[in-house]
Amino acid sequence: MQLLARSVERCADAAAARAQILSHIGEIEGQIRGAKIFIEQFQGRPVKLAVLPEYLFTSYPGRIAIPDFAERAAFAADGPEYAALGAMAQRLGLFVAGNAYESDAHFPGFYFQTSFVIDPAGAVVLRYRRLLSMFAPSPHDVWDRYLDHYGLEGVFPVADTEIGRLAAIASEEILYPEIARALAFRGAEVFVHSSSEIGSPLGTAKDVAKRARAWENMAYVVSANTAGITDCSLPLASADGNSQVVGPNGKVLAQSMSGETFTAFAEIDIAHLRETRRVPAMTNSLARQRPALFAAAYGAAAGQDGNAMLDANGAPQVPEREHFLRAQAAVIEKLSKAGVI
Repeated sequence: MQLLARSVERCADAAAARAQILSHIGEIEGQIRGAKIFIEQFQGRPVKLAVLPEYLFTSYPGRIAIPDFAERAAFAADGPEYAALGAMAQRLGLFVAGNAYESDAHFPGFYFQTSFVIDPAGAVVLRYRRLLSMFAPSPHDVWDRYLDHYGLEGVFPVADTEIGRLAAIASEEILYPEIARALAFRGAEVFVHSSSEIGSPLGTAKDVAKRARAWENMAYVVSANTAGITDCSLPLASADGNSQVVGPNGKVLAQSMSGETFTAFAEIDIAHLRETRRVPAMTNSLARQRPALFAAAYGAAAGQDGNAMLDANGAPQVPEREHFLRAQAAVIEKLSKAGVI
């Protein structure tokens, strides 16, 4: 579903933002139901999965301080927003995948950008917190504490469902092959990819990456983009178009143009995918991979440090926005000293 994201930037306060979010959830139910009916009539196949765009109900935080945005826009795991989405999935009889900012009682004042999957019974069966983000906290920033609470299973979750083994990749994380590969090694067959990106008739970096992640992991990529962002200072169509479904061979099965639309729909054949993964062949990229071959090189590489948002006593500390640029500058300096750049 390629839909308009609605920013909470201009809402008067947190209460107004929450009311707008719940209203928006109610509005999209009719759009999804209409799309489901049309596709089933057009194609004669049942629709079982709908993927929604990145931060559909709030847009991105911009320069709003992390605790302020958490109060205004972050969903609680047991909050009314997930309850409304679960009830919607139940009424539609669908798996619904999407993306939101989420609070966590273990990390007060924080939010994590979270991709989720809700099953037709209304339960959240997958919750993936974005690991690589330019201006948002990552589980890696509070790594030791995060692993204490959620373990590695909570970092790279895969939901084994009746429609296949589902995993989520958030937005520009599609550009980083390690995330998709880690999820594939845990059994992922379908990557749901909620995004808000520039659409173009040219091959964008994300378009190339979607095809690459599908091929190299022998998996489907179902990528939903926004159809623009309303109620903010950006021109409406700054993040619009190119929602798509990519098959395990890296070929685009369906792709949307611009605007609100459901036209990026395609059939996902899990039985054929599983059969293909079990056949020795030059094209079997999963079976040919040698993860241990690269472990030492990755372990020795310079990168952003974990636990950067834990104090000396191991307590989480919410940073100022400037922290993110300083952290990246520090990595650039390390890479320069190592002669990498």
